[in-house]
Amino acid sequence: MTGLVLEGGAMRGLFSAGITDVWMEAGIEFDCLIGVSAGAAFGCNIKSRQPGRAIRYNKHFARDPRYSGWRSLLKSGDIFNAKFAYHEVPAKYDIFDNEAFDSNPLVFYVVCTDVESGQPVYKQLTKTDYDCYEWIRASASMPIVSKVVELEGHKLLDGGITDSIPLAKMEELGYERNVVILTQPEGYVKGPNRLMPLIRLSLRKYPNVVKASRDRHLMYNQQLEYVRQREKEGNTFVIRPDSALEIGHIEHDATKMQKIYDIGRKKGEETLQAVKDFLRVV
Repeated sequence: MTGLVLEGGAMRGLFSAGITDVWMEAGIEFDCLIGVSAGAAFGCNIKSRQPGRAIRYNKHFARDPRYSGWRSLLKSGDIFNAKFAYHEVPAKYDIFDNEAFDSNPLVFYVVCTDVESGQPVYKQLTKTDYDCYEWIRASASMPIVSKVVELEGHKLLDGGITDSIPLAKMEELGYERNVVILTQPEGYVKGPNRLMPLIRLSLRKYPNVVKASRDRHLMYNQQLEYVRQREKEGNTFVIRPDSALEIGHIEHDATKMQKIYDIGRKKGEETLQAVKDFLRVV
């Protein structure tokens, strides 16, 4: 069985979207997808079979204050407006294909972080409803600029805090041949979070997630090493950008978005045959 792991990285996720759009257009499919943060927010379009949707709505609403920005943060507590970005856009403005999502047999998980336990939560999404969109929102809710999302007894934030590259989880679920799309180039090493004073202040009620945030760089670098190890062993196909992706976490320049997406499409085209061979697609 085959799996696809999509790390987050905010708007760097458009690199991954470019790659997977090329693959969708070529008919490549996986048995399971685990998305983290932007990997969840953009990766859901794989299950709904909608290539091009992620870049389209991000560019269209790039400068719309209803969608994201400091005005949204000050008014709602979320830099990406919860109601507009995660509910109105897919329902009214760039329609999410709920029927296609629900009928696609692709197993789809999102990763969130439980702020009380400081542990990852893996949620399988099978049917589109209000809570489905909220789980995706929770996975992408970055600390400091997002409110805690309460769902099914959990208090949740960005999954990247506790499991940034869930390859081990994919293997634990029984998927043996996996593709991992990273949004940082080879040789990248994550350093300590420079925003820890703000994280300690904003999440002071949740000491376990503060600790996880403090140690995130250690977890992330260990996961990178694990990915390299599995890549060498031959059961994991890894794709990385050739160099650092020059785009902000909160980006309002549609031209920059298109550039990162196009870099991804180019990488998707370059790796298309190799991925088919790896997945043994005829």
